[in-house]
Amino acid sequence: MRRCSGWRRFLFCLPLIFFLPHMFSVMELHQKKNSKKSDHLVLGPAAGQGLPNRLQCEGIKAVNKTHSPTSHISIGRESIAFVTVFAIHNSSPNTHVDDRSSNLVTVGNASYSKVERSMAILNVFINFIQVRMPQSSIIILTDLVSDLRMHRNRVAVLPIQNEYSRDKLMLQRIMSYIAFLETRLEELSHMEGHISHYIFTDSDIAVVDDLGQIFQDYSSFHLALTFRNNKAQPLNSGFIAVRGTSDGILRAKLFLQKVLEVYSSKYMSASRMLGDQLALAWVIMSDPSFDRRKFTKAQVFLEKIGGASVLFLPCAIYNWTPPEGAGQFHGMPLDVKVVHFKGSRKRLMLESWNFFSSYGNISDMLCLVLSSGRTKYDF
Repeated sequence: MRRCSGWRRFLFCLPLIFFLPHMFSVMELHQKKNSKKSDHLVLGPAAGQGLPNRLQCEGIKAVNKTHSPTSHISIGRESIAFVTVFAIHNSSPNTHVDDRSSNLVTVGNASYSKVERSMAILNVFINFIQVRMPQSSIIILTDLVSDLRMHRNRVAVLPIQNEYSRDKLMLQRIMSYIAFLETRLEELSHMEGHISHYIFTDSDIAVVDDLGQIFQDYSSFHLALTFRNNKAQPLNSGFIAVRGTSDGILRAKLFLQKVLEVYSSKYMSASRMLGDQLALAWVIMSDPSFDRRKFTKAQVFLEKIGGASVLFLPCAIYNWTPPEGAGQFHGMPLDVKVVHFKGSRKRLMLESWNFFSSYGNISDMLCLVLSSGRTKYDF
């Protein structure tokens, strides 16, 4: 092949300098068009096949069973309340009908606008809790203007004044948790004989097994966090359990206030996402007695952090996230208790509930989750 050298050859090759970048841009655009996300589930091989203590599936049929249909744990005169933060964004009542129709997403037999699918996810969050832990209650912390209209048993909406903008949502969530714990601490002084434990979670989780055993099996912690073997972000803030005693609530409140202080001083650039997790990790890691090597093993452990007794629970069981592609991770533990449909996995959460409500088998539903392919995520 002749090389382009000299002025004549340079002038001959000059058009290629302008043409090639344009050609690559067109190819990139074509690839993006072809990689459009599918609007339905795409099933593939379930990760973890053949591994011990992992869910084994044949298609979407579970070979080994994970959970008993009625595994509700009694903790006497104690109860559990799930607490989540939820606010409606961009929900102007003057939204044009055409704008709504152009934004619809269909899941099963239902079509949702952005606001409607957010509400659908919130309702599915409640559905799973009420099926797996029917004696528990749900408290939704929201802003002063969102009209959630949640007319459901054992569900309460509690407006808390704060800034619920998307840009500061994670910061506001910590502030709302602290405000909630302050009110509960005041109320506790007027109550006798009954204790309500609290589990603060994102609203995109599915509780698939009873969580009462946390408070029953581990009696000395004030708050519990979930961890994973991730050097940059070892803690996930989507699940925080608080013991409902006066000491537990006080210690948890003080701990979260420290997290908020670190968040506000060090991680405001990440206030929309991840800032709370980075602040959580900083508070834990800065304790001189803490050994971060404990994060490498998916085993429960207890540590004293700044005056609080903190229980560390492995994400693999208490905050498991569906894989983003076939073969990722090492499958699903048989004793998984919480599935977190974070990020763009929201469709899968709705699909999972539709499947479970049709067939009533939690193990088969988990096979559906485990076998789902990345291409189906669209919101």
